[in-house]
Amino acid sequence: MLAPGAVAVVTALALALAGCNSSTSSSSAAASPTAGSPSGTTKQASSAPGTQPGSANQLQDAYQKVIGDVLPSVVQITTGDSLGSGIVYDDKGDIVTNAHVVGSATTFTVTLANTTKSLDATLVASYPDSDLAVIKLGSPPSGLRPATFGDSGKVQLGQITLAMGSPLGLSGSVTQGIVSATGRTVSEPRNAGSPGATIGNMVQTSAAINPGNSGGALVNLDSQVIGINTLAATEPQTNGAAAPGIGFAIPASTITNIADQLIKQGKVTNSGRAALGITARTSFDQQFQPAGAVIVAVSQGGPAASAGLQPGDVITKIGDTPVDSLNALTTALASLTPGSKVTVTYTRDGNSRTADVTLGTLESSSQGTP
Repeated sequence: MLAPGAVAVVTALALALAGCNSSTSSSSAAASPTAGSPSGTTKQASSAPGTQPGSANQLQDAYQKVIGDVLPSVVQITTGDSLGSGIVYDDKGDIVTNAHVVGSATTFTVTLANTTKSLDATLVASYPDSDLAVIKLGSPPSGLRPATFGDSGKVQLGQITLAMGSPLGLSGSVTQGIVSATGRTVSEPRNAGSPGATIGNMVQTSAAINPGNSGGALVNLDSQVIGINTLAATEPQTNGAAAPGIGFAIPASTITNIADQLIKQGKVTNSGRAALGITARTSFDQQFQPAGAVIVAVSQGGPAASAGLQPGDVITKIGDTPVDSLNALTTALASLTPGSKVTVTYTRDGNSRTADVTLGTLESSSQGTP
């Protein structure tokens, strides 16, 4: 499932979903140090300028404690000949993962980190708009350890992070890095396993994320999950080779909001994502170049309808952000919040107009519905 995509914040790079790969892959492991390898975290910590041996040991101890706390909550998910990762959400057997990991499958094989015995699981529900899904173990074993999710608002640049999952089929692997940025808006590549979701407020990390890592845990040194590993950047000029140190994770607040609704209701009614309440598609000019997002339908009583927008209107700007396609419109909305007011610039009958719209909440997963 490696396909180039677009990312709003890394214009020179493409993206690859890190969710699935052949379970028989024999490729080499991630470039970053992996837990248990001879070149693990001790060497890296002790080689830092000005680091004393005592502090190096403390950092190593902290890493090992986090791994001991969280790794039992990270599972490997197999569907057909592909695999990904997941996080134990509760003691009832619910496991949260990426929607692109489950794809169209409804049954799965799950392997816990502390055993080689396979467990059967079924799909609870999937929400591709936020690339999240929940599956459930048919017979949860005793001692199942749910993960602890952190406060997304407390994630800061420079925090040490550990990425846990099953990269390239190597279950129970751990890589380390830092939080490189927060609040990223990223568009996933569109392929057979993904509708090409645009996700806001993602955590960027330098911890290595490879195929099979998707759905796994991005963890802080307090043993809290701060994100779910989802995407890795690739370099188009090198035939899609991994761009070291640029990965993205869906934040914990989004995970818990969506997972709770999928478990309780089987669907999402409050995504926390802004929407105009329209169905749209990309508009093209006379030279067949993308020129905006044309409204195909307007939800009755929705934000766009209340502001006077109509089918046939071509949206060209959201606030100060130019819109030349449906993807650009979705990306612009992903960085906004429901209830906020935004000026929408559009053309009608060849004339440019503006409307102030109070944004609603995205509830549907229908393609082309921002």
